[in-house]
Amino acid sequence: MIYTVTFNPSIDYIVDVKNFELGSVNRTSAELMFPGGKGINVSMVLSNLGFENTALGFLAGFTGKSVQKMLEVNGVNADFIEVEEGLTRINVKIRAQQESEINGMGPAIKESDIKKLYEKLDNIKDGDILVLAGSIPAVMPETMYSDIMEHLKDKDVKIVVDATKDLLLNVLKYKPFFIKPNNHELGEIFDVELNTRDEVVPYAKKMQEKGARNVLVSMAGEGAVLVAEDGQVYKSPCPEGKVKNSVGAGDSMVAGFIAGYLESGDYKKALNKGLVTGSASAFSDNLATKEEVEELEKVFCSEA
Repeated sequence: MIYTVTFNPSIDYIVDVKNFELGSVNRTSAELMFPGGKGINVSMVLSNLGFENTALGFLAGFTGKSVQKMLEVNGVNADFIEVEEGLTRINVKIRAQQESEINGMGPAIKESDIKKLYEKLDNIKDGDILVLAGSIPAVMPETMYSDIMEHLKDKDVKIVVDATKDLLLNVLKYKPFFIKPNNHELGEIFDVELNTRDEVVPYAKKMQEKGARNVLVSMAGEGAVLVAEDGQVYKSPCPEGKVKNSVGAGDSMVAGFIAGYLESGDYKKALNKGLVTGSASAFSDNLATKEEVEELEKVFCSEA
């Protein structure tokens, strides 16, 4: 079984406004609404690709119930903890002359809620995959990711981490199956600017030396780099297409990599699947569907 954890889910409300004006009444020309959060995006795409998975995390209030329902409609097993105080946040993205975002706060998560999460994590078995993705709400311990990995250290679980800065660095000693920083996040860790695939490689290797088994670095239009635990370094451009929406593209790459690895056990094929899946989401208003991935795969993987 594949499990994902989203600590601060959301309803993502995306609106197009042709000429946004501050201080005025603005009317939308198009609207989209999705369940949001990095782990949730991974779950949604895995479900689209035909991989059963369970989404864990915290939900609250009527917005939380809406997220639960949207996930269930999409075929995701949503096993969230219901928090008593507050609301699952609504994140608003305004697409106008420039893109602007307003992100909500999220509910008040208590120690008793965190305890319930650990009880659910205890159901994870040897051979399962756990995806830890996204930021930690301010009301929770900053060590949450490393605490979870410490809790599961005696189980043979493949743990995937998509996080930034100390949240990522602190888990490396637990040897996560793979991590997925982007080139800017990786550069920030080492205080360097990384713009090309060749520039990324030595710093990805440094992350591997610190404990990560596989390091997948996403680079938007530049493609991706994978420093694999078998000693190989794979560098690839991304498929060509028109970017419509970058939200969830990195999470889709994580889902695609997991799917590709489970299908083949081959890191190069997993990288290609990750690139294609991330691109399919970027080229669509929604997260990638299986049909979109397969169509892009026919062209890209024949050329790769």
